[in-house]
Amino acid sequence: MLDGQTVALWGCGLLFLLAGCGQGRGVAVPPTTLPIVPPTAVFSTLPTATITAVSPTATPTATATAIASATSTPFPTATVTPDPYQPYTIDALVARSYGGGELEIVETLEETETFTRYLIRYPSDGLTIYGFMNVPHEGVKFPLVVLLHGYIDPAVYQTVDYTRRYADALADAGFFVLHPNLRGFPPSDSGDDRFRVGLAVDVLNLLAIVQTQSQDPAGTLRRVDADNIYMWGHSMGGGVALRVAVVNPADYLRGVVLYGAMSGDERWNYERIQVWSEGQNGAFELAAGEEALTAVSPINHLDRLQAPISIHHSDADDVVPYGWSVDLCERLAALAHPVDCYTYHAQPHTFNGEQDRLFMERVGRFFGD
Repeated sequence: MLDGQTVALWGCGLLFLLAGCGQGRGVAVPPTTLPIVPPTAVFSTLPTATITAVSPTATPTATATAIASATSTPFPTATVTPDPYQPYTIDALVARSYGGGELEIVETLEETETFTRYLIRYPSDGLTIYGFMNVPHEGVKFPLVVLLHGYIDPAVYQTVDYTRRYADALADAGFFVLHPNLRGFPPSDSGDDRFRVGLAVDVLNLLAIVQTQSQDPAGTLRRVDADNIYMWGHSMGGGVALRVAVVNPADYLRGVVLYGAMSGDERWNYERIQVWSEGQNGAFELAAGEEALTAVSPINHLDRLQAPISIHHSDADDVVPYGWSVDLCERLAALAHPVDCYTYHAQPHTFNGEQDRLFMERVGRFFGD
């Protein structure tokens, strides 16, 4: 038999246990069937019964009292928030496929003694990318140079712009030249260009199209030697070229020229871009944590490179810091990767005069080796 004190203690214990169950923090406990505890008899001192004669009456009917049943409260379903930076990582770019569609000639722009210049277009991830190509007159197959322009205000950008002289010098030397107007530069379509990854995608799609279309004996690119492809990139285009070479270490990519190139470190790039744009660009990129920036930045994946690199930069460059190229040279040398590093003295961001001619002589030798 339980006395009153025992019952009271038992009741307090039960309350304590129930209170303790409510202290779990965010731990999803699957519903279980609770054991049915038989009612505990509670004994107390009852008054002595008085026997009283009772006349027959109707037996009182027990009235059922509704007892609220426990309602199961569903736990919230955990949702996974997609990582907004994952699509821009080197690993994501390596994992996806490229190409599809064809490069088309839109019209003939110019014919010189040594080559013909055409306006071209090709598809890239749903966008139409325009550009020009220079095709030498003499010969059957030519090594290809994909020439990538730097940043120019899209409002004043022209298809045949400052890079024309470099493209023409290469065509005169016997190279087939493809010069895409990267996305966002008219008349090409605009599209996602966070971390400028979209610009690299435009080049990766172009390279894949070249590999396929050059095999067509009657096609537009039939005179391209698809086993000998080079890249040349200035400023922004140099940063794009480095990313492409890291993502696509194909045997056919024989060499990459980086000319006053942006860094492979995206934090460095976007801290600079924020200054240039007066804070209008770079917020998304600089909001990335260190892990995301490491995954996105080509500088952390230089071990993937296969193609030799030739780096050219002026020590007086007031647009892209000369130290960025010095840093890349040192990193590649530490990896024993084939690299040539050239410093030009007192030259602007885009070289001129005798130093510019020297630069292109070195490029010609590098591509000819």
